[in-house]
Amino acid sequence: MALCGLVVLPLIVGGVIYRIHEMLSGPRGLNAEVVTAYRAELNAQHAAIAATRTRAETHVNALTQRLGQLQAQMWRLNALGAHLSRMAGLDQSEFDFTAEPAMGGPAPALGPAPPLFPALETLDAQVGAQHERLTALETLLMNRKLAAATTPAGWPVRGGWVSSGYGWRVDPFSGRRAPHEGVDIANRLGSPIYAMGDGVVRYAGARAGYGLLVEITHGPIATRYAHASAVLVKVGDRVVRGQPVARVGTSGRSTGPHLHFEVLRNGRTVNPRPYLDRRMRLAARAK
Repeated sequence: MALCGLVVLPLIVGGVIYRIHEMLSGPRGLNAEVVTAYRAELNAQHAAIAATRTRAETHVNALTQRLGQLQAQMWRLNALGAHLSRMAGLDQSEFDFTAEPAMGGPAPALGPAPPLFPALETLDAQVGAQHERLTALETLLMNRKLAAATTPAGWPVRGGWVSSGYGWRVDPFSGRRAPHEGVDIANRLGSPIYAMGDGVVRYAGARAGYGLLVEITHGPIATRYAHASAVLVKVGDRVVRGQPVARVGTSGRSTGPHLHFEVLRNGRTVNPRPYLDRRMRLAARAK
C-alpha cells in the first residue's frame, strides 16, 4: 500500500494538477486569440484610414494647384486685355478687364446643389467670361486692322506734285470748263506707282481716255491709277498697300508724264485729296 501510495498518488495528483492548469489556461488562450483578431482588424482599419487620408491630400493638392493655375491665367488674361485695349485706343468702360463682369437675372426658384469647390467654379466662370471678352476684342481689332489696311491712304508715287486738282477746271485739250474726276500728280516717266491700300485688281489694261489703267477695289472703295506707261499686275491679283502696280506714263488723253489718281465710293468718284498724305510714304513691297 505504501508502494502504491508512493507511485499512484503522485500520478493522480499530477493528473489533477494538469487538468486544473488546462482549465485555467484555456480561457486565457481563447482571450488571446480574440485580442489578436481585434488587433489585426484595428491595424487594417488604420491602414485604410491612412490610405484614404493620402488620397484626400492628393486630391486637395491637385485642386489647389489647379486653383493657382486658374488664378495665374486670370491675371494674364486681365493684363493682356488691358494692354490690347490701350493699344487699340478703346474706351476703358467698354473693355475694362480689371472690373468684375456685369451679371444679373431673376433668382431661380430652386437651383442645383452648390458646387463642392465654389472658389474653383467661380474662377472657371471668370476665365470663361474673360475668354469671351478677349475673343470679342480680337474680332474688333482684326476688323479695325482690316479696315485700316483696305482704306486708301498715303502717297501713290515717289515725290511729284499735284498738277491738277479734283473738280471743275479748264480742259487742257478743249479749253472749256469741264469736271475733273481725279487728281493729277506730275512725276518722272517710268516712276513706280504704288497701291494705296490692300485690295484686288478689278481692271488692268487700256481704257479710252485713261490710257493704261489699273483699278483696285477695296470693299466699298476703289482706286484708279491712269495714264501709266506699264501695268505690273493683272485682273484678280491681290495687292497690298505699297506694292508697285504700274509705272508713271503719258498714255491716253495726257499732255505729259503724270499719274491720274481717282477714288470711287460705291461706284461714284469722290475727291481723292482726303486720302492723300505726302507724309505717309508708301514703301514698295514685293508680292
